[in-house]
Amino acid sequence: MITYKTNHPLNLDETIELYRASTLGERRPIDDRERVEGMLANANLILTAWDGEVLVGISRCMTDFVYATYLAGLAVRDTYQRQGIGKELLRQTQLAAPQAMIILLAAPKAVEYYPHIGFDGHPSAWVLRKPMDGPATPPLDPSS
Repeated sequence: MITYKTNHPLNLDETIELYRASTLGERRPIDDRERVEGMLANANLILTAWDGEVLVGISRCMTDFVYATYLAGLAVRDTYQRQGIGKELLRQTQLAAPQAMIILLAAPKAVEYYPHIGFDGHPSAWVLRKPMDGPATPPLDPSS
């Protein structure tokens, strides 16, 4: 039986292992432990799927809970795919932020999956993968 948890503490090694056991590991910096640790620490909404003590799925998000939820990663262990776990993780994500739309960039292997479960494509999504020309903008001071 699969159980679902919200913001359950995660072990870095088991999370990296889940990414490896899903297609998401091909597009995430899973060999950079510090970066993966930061990805988990800075997400403010993480839904997970468990088969007993085994992590079998994850929905890692950043959200304001009222307008937009950016789904930064949806992964289901290969051996658990096609059982509705990804769809249930998305449903749980919606329940956690019911007023917010879910926004994501689909992995190439998942492009056909999202329309199948109700997502609409968006023709004006953009990605900036490298710094823009000019001086770097200093990070915002959280105390101001």
